[in-house]
Amino acid sequence: MRSYTRRKLLDSLVRVLCCGAVVLALLPLVSVLGYVFVRGVSGLSIAFFTELPKPVGEVGGGIANALLGSLEILGLACVLGIPLGVLAGVHLAEFGSSRFATWVRLAADVMAGIPSITVGLFVYGLVVLTTRHFSAWAGAIALALLMLPGVVRSTEELLKLVPESLREAALGLGVSRFRTTLLVLLRTAAPGIAVGVMLSVARAAGETAPLLFTSFNNRFWAGSLEEPTASLPITIYTDAISPYAEWHERAWSGALVLVSLILVLNLASRLLLRTRVKAS
Repeated sequence: MRSYTRRKLLDSLVRVLCCGAVVLALLPLVSVLGYVFVRGVSGLSIAFFTELPKPVGEVGGGIANALLGSLEILGLACVLGIPLGVLAGVHLAEFGSSRFATWVRLAADVMAGIPSITVGLFVYGLVVLTTRHFSAWAGAIALALLMLPGVVRSTEELLKLVPESLREAALGLGVSRFRTTLLVLLRTAAPGIAVGVMLSVARAAGETAPLLFTSFNNRFWAGSLEEPTASLPITIYTDAISPYAEWHERAWSGALVLVSLILVLNLASRLLLRTRVKAS
């Protein structure tokens, strides 16, 4: 009886400690989200999403050019990075025992830990100095490089989780290895791969340092993808370090929009993963 009571007390103590650890871990996140919401919600309006930034001294203005620029750069990064990452992940899953695959896997792991500003400097030297101007293309290349490791590794791991019996059944029916990989393995692992892709996109969406060296900034509409292009992270950064109170308010509202976008992407990935688990 005494031993049972001691185990119950120990179990209760561990539960309390675990709950306390969860609260402490969530406290910074809730504090940041709450503070950004309180400071930024008052500046949200239709004009904020549809107008260009106003000059110093004028009231109002918005971040329409930064919103469009972020969507353009992020969309181009997805076009450049996702197909390449998925193909590399398929290669690692199908030919993972080769020496080349080992080096590719190592490169992906190393790239995942490289600071984003280093990637920005690399693209600056590779693209910006070559073309002699900042551009949305340069920013997209930098974000694509940041997305690539996550897409590669998530694709590889999700393909490895597909039951081997599905591959054997398809090959036993005379289906080629290419069609088996494309129509059976990738289709089965598609929801999980989509989760990894969305998390990689969410990470790239909030990066500021690479865009400082690649797409730079623009207070007006960019005429083409070959010109300096505004983006949400850079606009928030430039407004936040300015000495003007109106720009500070716009920075907080822009930060709220950016945090909300990243939060939506993360929540969507979690819901997609939960749907996949229930379906399986």
